[in-house]
Amino acid sequence: MSGRSQKMKKIKTVELFAGIGGFRLAGDSLGFKTVWANDIDEKAYTVYKDRFGDCAIIKGDIRLIDPNTIPDHELLSGGFPCQPFSNAGKKQGIEDPRGTLFQSIVDVLRIKRPRYFVLENVKRLLEMDHGRHFSTILDSLSALGYDIEWRLLNACHLGLAQNRHRVFIIGVKADLREPHCVRLTSASELSDLRPRELAELLSPESWRSLQKPRATFPTWGICIDGHFSGADIPDFHEKCPPVVLADVMEKDVDSKFDFTEITLKWLHKNTPVDRFVDGVEVLSNQGGGARMGYTLFGTAGIAPTLTASTSRHYERYRVGNRYRRLTNVEYARLQGFPEDHCRTATIYDQYVLFGNAVPPPMAKWVMNRVLEPGVAIPSKGTQMRMALCG
Repeated sequence: MSGRSQKMKKIKTVELFAGIGGFRLAGDSLGFKTVWANDIDEKAYTVYKDRFGDCAIIKGDIRLIDPNTIPDHELLSGGFPCQPFSNAGKKQGIEDPRGTLFQSIVDVLRIKRPRYFVLENVKRLLEMDHGRHFSTILDSLSALGYDIEWRLLNACHLGLAQNRHRVFIIGVKADLREPHCVRLTSASELSDLRPRELAELLSPESWRSLQKPRATFPTWGICIDGHFSGADIPDFHEKCPPVVLADVMEKDVDSKFDFTEITLKWLHKNTPVDRFVDGVEVLSNQGGGARMGYTLFGTAGIAPTLTASTSRHYERYRVGNRYRRLTNVEYARLQGFPEDHCRTATIYDQYVLFGNAVPPPMAKWVMNRVLEPGVAIPSKGTQMRMALCG
């Protein structure tokens, strides 16, 4: 066994807001050992227990659990709910996260002090409340003595046939700091940065204070000691071969997934669109154009973002000569889960459970990068090259 494999095997993880275990599956595939998990939702808890064992997860409100009772671990993960922060404790532009579910993550990190963490949230986190929301998150995590890095990723770049943007935030304890070293981007991607962006990255004295956040944070960045720098990286250089809906659709589908007669009548009121929008094949909708409401999709492209909202469970597709919604198995495939992962839940509930989950392939890529040696940012005036930190 290689040194790196031995290091992976030793990693103990804790999964907060575990849901149906997206981070757990990712960690398992890397050889990690999940020693504790928590979620408050009864249906998600039942699925997690069925898949990973009776002692795999604790059900309950994380705010009522004493962090001291959580086992020691090296890596904490969680797809935390996105709650507005209170203005009551606002000081110098930073809002107060106390009383929120995010604060529970802060409390566990402060008391258990894992070496690393990986968090996940929606794309709009980067711009909520004119940047103050994300600033609060970065400030709270940085104050605990972690070096922070974030990146916006899309599921379609990691082998899934879905247009799903998610922000991943990683932290590394400051005492493990590797100067001018990053993990969520590559040397070739850094070479795409404009000279001004790279110069700022290499000059920490010019980094912006979290007390004066940007209205919208860039899609990638780093934060150390309350100051940050970042850029909108134009491309993801580690893209998997593209997968489209037609590649993951079931062949023999029960007629219960077909449109009702009422829906078929509605279909004739649509205006043809027949074009791709962000990789999604839009055939028609009630208003025409690119908007996704009341839309009929094709299978030559990828799916729009799957959600946990019941109003989206009846997304409409033309599959060959049939008009139907996606099946629960197709939801599992589009999220990167085993087809029977939610076998304890009803078909209707599976849409919610899969739609609310962290896709394991996305989580795996990030968790793997946290443990990999980082990429050294090149010195000023030198040619971009790959260098390993640590």
